[in-house]
Order: sequence, then C-alpha cells, then structure tokens
Amino acid sequence: MNAPVQSNTKAQLLQNVVEHVDITSFDARPIIDSMRKMSFSSRDTARAADIFSMAIEDKDCSPWLILAGSTSAGGCMHVYRDMVKFGMVDAVVATGASIVDMDFFEALGFKHYQAAGEVDDNVLRDNYIDRIYDTYIDEEELQACDHTILEIANRLEPRGYSSREFIWEMGKWLSEGNAKKPGSLIQTAYEEGVPIFCPAFVDSSAGFGLVKHQKERAAAGQPYLMLDAIADFRELTDIKIKAGTTGLLMIGGGVPKNFIQDTVVCAEILGHDDVEMHKYAVQITVADVRDGACSSSTLKEAASWGKVDTALEQMVFAEAGSVMPLLASDAYHRGAWKTRSKRAFGKMFD
Repeated sequence: MNAPVQSNTKAQLLQNVVEHVDITSFDARPIIDSMRKMSFSSRDTARAADIFSMAIEDKDCSPWLILAGSTSAGGCMHVYRDMVKFGMVDAVVATGASIVDMDFFEALGFKHYQAAGEVDDNVLRDNYIDRIYDTYIDEEELQACDHTILEIANRLEPRGYSSREFIWEMGKWLSEGNAKKPGSLIQTAYEEGVPIFCPAFVDSSAGFGLVKHQKERAAAGQPYLMLDAIADFRELTDIKIKAGTTGLLMIGGGVPKNFIQDTVVCAEILGHDDVEMHKYAVQITVADVRDGACSSSTLKEAASWGKVDTALEQMVFAEAGSVMPLLASDAYHRGAWKTRSKRAFGKMFD
C-alpha cells in the first residue's frame, strides 16, 4: 500500500471530532409524551418508546439490542453502552463494523470525525481517510486496530471460537488496562456479563487481523484460531431458550435482524415447542419495502415465519441517529431499569 500524502490536508480534514450523545444529560420524556399526540413518524416513535418501556417493565422479559448501520460512529456509541450499563438490554447482536471499526476502535483511543463539507473522495484516499457518509475515519488508525485484533488472536488457544467468545476476549483485553478510552460498549458488556454476537464478524476491521493471524500461523506450520458461525447460532438460541419472554430493539436490519429472529425457529427445530415468539419488537430503519425486500421486511412479515408477535411491534421509518437518543433517554428517565434484574447471559458459557 502506498504511503499517505504528508501534508496539512489530513490534519485539516480531521479537525472536528464526533461527540457522542449522553442520554442521562437530558430528559426526553416530555418530547415522547408530545409525540404521542402527533402523527406520522412522531407517533410511531412514541409508540416504539412505549413498547420498549413495556419490555423493560416486564419482569419476565429480556430486552435485546440489535445493531446495524453506522449510528455508533455518528454519535450514538454511548447510547448503546449506557443501555448495557444500566441493564436496559441483556444481549447485543450487531454488525462487526459497529463493534470493531467503531466501538473497539475508539476504545483504543482513536476518534471519528465530522466532515466539514464536500470533499473529493480521491483526495480522502490520498490522505488515508475513510468516509462513512459525512463521518471520517483515519485509515492508518484503523490499521492499528487491525493489528490489535491480530495481537489478541495470537495470544489465544488455536481453536474454534464463536464471535461472542472472541469479543469477550476483546473486552477482557481492554479491561486488563489496555483501553485508552474506558467504558466502551465491548468493555462494559464484558464487565456486565452481557454477550455480544456478530454473526458476520469478519465483515469488519477484525477480518483483516484474523486473516493475517491465519496466514502467519499457516506459513509457520502452526495451528490457528477459527470463528465458528454455527456456535454463534447455537449459543444465541440457547440464550433465547433460557430467556423465555424477549423483546427486540432493532436499529437497521440485515444479518443481525434476521439472525436474532431465527432463534425462535431454531429453538422449535431443537424440540422446544414452548419457546415464545419475540413478544416486543421495535425496528428503526429507513429501508423501504419497495426495494425488493433488501433488509426491509417488516415486523408483521416476520410473524408469518413464527418469529415476532404482532401485538406489540412497531416500525419507525426514520434515521436511527435522530430517534435512538430520544427513545433511550425516555427509557432511562422513566427508570424501570432500576428495578429489573440483569440477566448476565454471558456467564452461561463460563
């Protein structure tokens, strides 16, 4: 790879750091209460907030957070961290990018940056700057993240790991004093016993480090670490069976959405006919059903597969970065999380 251009351009482009919203610093309840009396996406958002609150208030329910898209890089990283910290969710299923390229990346002390305006992407490439919409990432720092994944893989026993198990090792590594930014989602989930699953884990910065791990070990004639996608499905289904009543808060769609919903079907195939469909379900997305069902299947459609109960479901067609801070702040300030027991499902696998 060619060396990046050494100029002031890169420093000028990477000036404005993305600051993550703090759901404890403002009370969204009055906004949600007002939206409940409105129409369109506002009323949908209020109903979604009500359903999520019901899931937290239900003593038998285990709410789960499903993450796709780039809201973590865009300023919602601490929203998701705090939902785990305060016991609003008991499990996380996410894209590898949300967990590695965004959360773990910042745990290493790196930042995401706001784009100041329109810039030629070829200029960004010349300066080793990667772009997510109007957000920038320093590619050289991202490669340092790749190398850190390699270091973690090299210290582990060479065998098969579920993504949950490998991410647990990442959290452990951070908690051992290696985190430059304490309180990442990965580290908080590790400390709270909340499992994180990434069913397409190598479709992220982690993939480069893990490929390098296998290539170097193979060249040296040594055994290497592998990721076991079947173990992901088995472990998450085991959690669903143990959890009983469950609620889903989904940001975006894609693989994480389908993966979490399929646990109900998998449990039934394993002979657990008494496993409930997901009782509560909220999805925030901008995907449109007119696009050939590309990540846009509705929650009502999921009912036909026996995955989601339609009694308490809500689609919110909105950009999640503008909705999630309101929804999470509303749940935080209503305070139902204070009286619910954290499930610590990650400890099932100790």
